[in-house]
Amino acid sequence: MDTATAEWTDGSGTGRRGGRRRPAAWCAALLFAGVSVVVGCRAADTDGVTPVPQLLAFLPWLLVPTAAGLLFTLRARWWTGAVWGVALLGLLAWFIEPYGKTGEPTGPPVAGLRVLTSNVEFGRGTGSLIDAVRREKPDLVFVQECEYTCDAALKRELADAYPHRRAVAGGGSEGSVLLSRFPLEAAESVPGTMGMPGAVADVDGHAVRLQLAHPMPPLPGQEDLWRRELGRLRAAAAADPDTPTVLAGDFNASQDHAAFRRILDTGLRDATRLDGADRTPTWPARTAPAFGVQIDHVLVSEEFTARRARFLDLADTDHRALVVDLTLHARR
Repeated sequence: MDTATAEWTDGSGTGRRGGRRRPAAWCAALLFAGVSVVVGCRAADTDGVTPVPQLLAFLPWLLVPTAAGLLFTLRARWWTGAVWGVALLGLLAWFIEPYGKTGEPTGPPVAGLRVLTSNVEFGRGTGSLIDAVRREKPDLVFVQECEYTCDAALKRELADAYPHRRAVAGGGSEGSVLLSRFPLEAAESVPGTMGMPGAVADVDGHAVRLQLAHPMPPLPGQEDLWRRELGRLRAAAAADPDTPTVLAGDFNASQDHAAFRRILDTGLRDATRLDGADRTPTWPARTAPAFGVQIDHVLVSEEFTARRARFLDLADTDHRALVVDLTLHARR
């Protein structure tokens, strides 16, 4: 008889111990079942439906309920459950490993540029962002949730340093702005609920495609919209593989989301992974870096190397800003 489900059998106390173990086994089974659903979707390369997409964002943290479940199995002496838990730990460890391509460009370096991306939460963090831009002096600035007052402040305070811009005007979370020290040519925006402007920059004589990312988050009941807008970003990333590309912003997705991995599958690399910081949280800023998830990214094509990825804590916004130094290499 399984000790986790032992019945009262005699006066020796065996049944009594089994009765005490049964609740621990049930707790372990419930924890493992919940984790298994999420891990199963990760293994099947699908994001599922609520609450799976939301939980996938915090996949590394599922180690906690899995470890708790293992403790319950030990208390219950439920060895089948212990095997289940160990298997889940192994899968989680496998999936926590970085995803996507790496590698060094073979051509010589031809230009350097610094990129900053920041979600300023309905414009509230605009003042902090302006201070950070002046301090960090990036060459390209990708700003999400930059509503009308944010847009006006960026024009007023940063126009001299960043004479070139592309923007999608909007209130609330819908506005987005791309600022550049380099000359920009207009490019088609990626359609979405929130603004996602694009451009082609002349970086020291080299054309570089720029695309701001800000798809809808995977809100309950809106997972299909989230997937669709990430799919549009993937299509944009794959549209011109011969031109160096920088795709940056708040993706509302991590490497544990299948829809985001499909963007990486076009050949783009996550700059934070290239610099060894791919699991550093950017949201929610109030609990990062102790607890959170990296959903703000700078993705680059294979012509780039990345170094000095930094995460900035800005006041009045729920996202940390990301700054990274890129080097563009010529193709051989």
